[in-house]
Amino acid sequence: MTELRSQIWHVAHGRSIDVGQKSLIMAVVNVTPDSFSDGGHYEAVEVAVAHALACVEEGAGIIDIGGESTKPGAAAVSASEEQGRVLPVIEALRGRTDALISVDTYRAATARLAIGAGAHIVNDVFGLQREPDLADVAAQTGAGLCIMHTGRDRQKLPDVIDDQIFFLNRSLEIAAAAGVDRQNIVLDPGFGFAKENAEENLELMARFNALLRLDLPLLVGTSRKRFIGTITGRDAPDRDVGTAATNAILRLQGAAIFRVHNVAINRDALAVADAILRTRARLKA
Repeated sequence: MTELRSQIWHVAHGRSIDVGQKSLIMAVVNVTPDSFSDGGHYEAVEVAVAHALACVEEGAGIIDIGGESTKPGAAAVSASEEQGRVLPVIEALRGRTDALISVDTYRAATARLAIGAGAHIVNDVFGLQREPDLADVAAQTGAGLCIMHTGRDRQKLPDVIDDQIFFLNRSLEIAAAAGVDRQNIVLDPGFGFAKENAEENLELMARFNALLRLDLPLLVGTSRKRFIGTITGRDAPDRDVGTAATNAILRLQGAAIFRVHNVAINRDALAVADAILRTRARLKA
């Protein structure tokens, strides 16, 4: 198990948050027709906003709004279509909650508009390596930046941790060259993103604390992923218990932020993990 530690994450519009002492939940709001678990549920702006606010009531500190599905084989959308989906939701939420708002995009243009509309964070599933200009947007706006590892469209190194370090260090070089402050960055190992099978995801979980050497807060997104279905035999909408189990395990290994579909069940599992970490700290004092 890891130690409790305070790490302050700086994000846009002068906000910051401690992401070390207590688990932080990022709720998924997919404004898409084809996301793997909840596609089509929240396409309408008023429905997406109501769902986001309900997630905040259940304990989410961040709302992550996405306008393009990132599941394997999903149809690409244009920048204008993505923006047409996410910007009205961000604008509607801005004055209705104190929760941080994240935009799930790899496009620099979408990120800039989203931050202007009120978003605090940019969550890039290509880790700045598809559109490096996104790093310039983050630097110029002071946005929080989630840099995710992916194995898509490239040859991975054979060792799962070596590949994480290789890819994420390259992303951090891009961020540094653009002038992004490290206090604005969190890292995501990208569970399920071009990880070949359940075994690779499980090895990444088992060796997760090796990523602490990067000395940045770690965000994880195991929610309803295929490898949980492989283990449990359950379809995507029924994987929340398995998700909560992975998140409790990862919290004990140093993860700080948890991107989930079902806030309530993960809030409770993470409360137990946090209590264990506090007890361990007390016993060592």
